[in-house]
Amino acid sequence: MSDYVIETDGLTKRFGEVLAVDCLSLRVPRGQVFGLLGPNGSGKSTTIGMLLGLVAPSSGTFRLMGTEMPGPHQKALHRIGAIVESPAFYPYLSGRANLAYFQGLSRRGSPEDVDQLLEKVGLAQRAHSKFSTYSMGMKQRLGIAYALMGDPELIILDEPTNGLDPAGMAEVRDLIRGLGRDRHTVLLASHLLHEVELVCDSVAILSRGRLLAQGSVQGILHQQGAVRLKTTDNPRAEPILASAKWITAVIPENGYLRATVTPERSGDITKVLADQGVYVTEMSPVQMSLESYFLEVTGADALLLPKEASPSLSK
Repeated sequence: MSDYVIETDGLTKRFGEVLAVDCLSLRVPRGQVFGLLGPNGSGKSTTIGMLLGLVAPSSGTFRLMGTEMPGPHQKALHRIGAIVESPAFYPYLSGRANLAYFQGLSRRGSPEDVDQLLEKVGLAQRAHSKFSTYSMGMKQRLGIAYALMGDPELIILDEPTNGLDPAGMAEVRDLIRGLGRDRHTVLLASHLLHEVELVCDSVAILSRGRLLAQGSVQGILHQQGAVRLKTTDNPRAEPILASAKWITAVIPENGYLRATVTPERSGDITKVLADQGVYVTEMSPVQMSLESYFLEVTGADALLLPKEASPSLSK
């Protein structure tokens, strides 16, 4: 059995002149909640579409649960549960009736699973209420219950908290964390940095279709530490530090400079500045968040990218 449930090698997708996914090599470890993080336009939904057989790759290969793709998708897909865009159910049927209908249609799991799944996602008390009366958070939880039909090895959730109020977001986050504690493998695509940092064990960061970083959340943040410093001449210090290959980014910040640097190299800052006649007067480590790291490696303008050019992915 492979240690990875998803492995992609050079996976690429073009829509005409638009390069939506650019030579993506991704590894999603088994038994983790894995965040696929990027702004709109970064290639998240297109990547998921290729994994689910909804979008044909332009080039590259991928493996699902160790099975080479493209290949016998039906066999591999039967081991995957997914929500792409918003879950679609019949508004005039109850939550339970919707699940029972789609369970029979897809033949995923057994009819006895329906009540257990409603309990698992916290909808047992509203099982017989019409779907049209559900809050957005409840609708998303029902969608996750359907994705769990048949006890899949891999659960793919594409922006599961879109359109939710803070209470609904917290409900869905708690549910996803619970899936991770149960040793399910979850691929969570999101543009919400705080959500990924709270929920995910590991993360891949995409921007403009390219993979910028991947690994454990804590490992990435430790590797990309930062220091906050003041010098005798900040305007001169900024380009000096920016030219050092071992410093990822330098940002002016309220009379200080914040330099992204691995912890073992932070002491070299004093020397490289002193060699140019600039001296450090204050320096302290900064606890880097996933948000600050994301903005530094993608650029703040990445958050303003248009929605990615890809066809609508129907369920």
